[in-house]
Amino acid sequence: MKSFRIIHRYLFRLMLTPFSINLVFLMFIFLMTQILQITTFIVNYRVGVSTVFWMLVYAMPFFLIFIVPMSVMMAVLLTFLRLSSENEIVALKAGGISIYSLLPPVFVFCLMGSLLTAFMAVYGLPWGRLSFKSLALEVAASNADIAIKERTFNDSFEGVMLYVNRTDVKRQRLVDVFIEDQRKKDIVSTVVAPEGRLLGDPERSTVHLRLFNGTINQVNLKSRAVNTIRFNVYDITLHLKQTGARIARGPKDEEEMSLSELKAYLRSARKKDAQYYLTLMEYHKKFSIPAACFALGILGVPLGIQSRSAKRSFGILMGLILFLLYYLMLSMGWVFGESGMYPPVIGMWAPNVVFGGIGILLLIRSAREQSGGIDAIWFFGKRIAAFLVQKRG
Repeated sequence: MKSFRIIHRYLFRLMLTPFSINLVFLMFIFLMTQILQITTFIVNYRVGVSTVFWMLVYAMPFFLIFIVPMSVMMAVLLTFLRLSSENEIVALKAGGISIYSLLPPVFVFCLMGSLLTAFMAVYGLPWGRLSFKSLALEVAASNADIAIKERTFNDSFEGVMLYVNRTDVKRQRLVDVFIEDQRKKDIVSTVVAPEGRLLGDPERSTVHLRLFNGTINQVNLKSRAVNTIRFNVYDITLHLKQTGARIARGPKDEEEMSLSELKAYLRSARKKDAQYYLTLMEYHKKFSIPAACFALGILGVPLGIQSRSAKRSFGILMGLILFLLYYLMLSMGWVFGESGMYPPVIGMWAPNVVFGGIGILLLIRSAREQSGGIDAIWFFGKRIAAFLVQKRG
C-alpha cells in the first residue's frame, strides 16, 4: 500500500511540470496574439500600461476555459510517454502493478483541472466579459479615437452614424467626416466636414466633436422640407450607447450571464428561437468543457503507454492535433445546435463522449497488452514520409 502511494505521488509530480509549462506557454501565445493591439494602445493612444494589463486579465478567463483542458491532456500524455520511452511502464508491470493502478493520480489531476475550468466558466467568464466591457467603454470615452475606425460606419453613439475617412492620432484630427444624426424626432441631419477634432468626457461617457468648414443638410420627414446650413465651426456632442451603469442593468449576452441567470432565461423563454438555443448551449458548455479534462486526460494515458518508438515531440504534435479535433467537433456542435438541427446538449457533449469513449477503449486494450495508439500512428506516419521522399527522388 505504501508503494502505491509513492508511485501515485511520483506520477502526480511528473504531471505538474508539463502542465505548468503548457499553461504558461499557451498564455504566452495568447499574449503574443494581442501584442500588436497592445503596442497600438500604448504608443498611439497613450493608454496606460495598467489599463492594458487589466484588459488582458479580463480577457484571460475565456482562453483559460480551453487552455486548461488542453494542458491537462498534454500533461498526462507527456508523462506516460516518458514512462513508456524510459521503460518504467515495463518495470511497473514486472512488479505486478497494473495499468488501472496508475489511474488514481490521473483522475485527481483531471479533477483539479476540471474544477479550475468550471470556476472559470461559471464565475470567471461572466466577470471578465462585464469588466472588460466596462473598462473598454471608459477607455473609449477617454480616448474617443480608439472607438472610431477609419473607413468604417461607426454606430457606437446613440442615434448617430459616424464615418471618418482618415484619423490623425498625433494631432487628434479627423479627415473627411460624415455624420447622420437621427436624435431629433422626424428630422434627419446629415453633416459633412473636411476636418474635425475629438475630445472625450469619461465622467459622462460622451464625446465632443468639433467640425470645421462643413455643411448641414436637414430633412423634415413630416413637412418634407430640406434646409442646408454652412458653418465654419460646429460642435456636436455624442453619447456612447452604453455606460458603465447601464451594463449592470442592461441586456446581457449569453457569455455575460451567471449560471442562475442562464437558468432563469431558459425557464422564462416563451419561444425556442436562435437566442434560446445559444443560451442553452452556453449553459451546457459551462459543464461540458470542464468534463473535457476527464475525456482528454483518459485518452492521454493509453496513447502515452503504447508508445515505444515515438519521440516526445511527436507526442506534443499528437496532443495538439487531438485537441484541434476536439475543438472542431465542439465548433460543429455549436453551429448545428444554434440552427436547431439537433438538441444543443448533443452538440456540447458529443466531443466528450467520442474522445472519452476512444480513451476507455484504448485503455482497455493497453491493459490487455493489445497494440494500438501512438506506435501505430508513428509507424504509419514514417511509412507515408518514406513514400513521399522516395516519390520525390
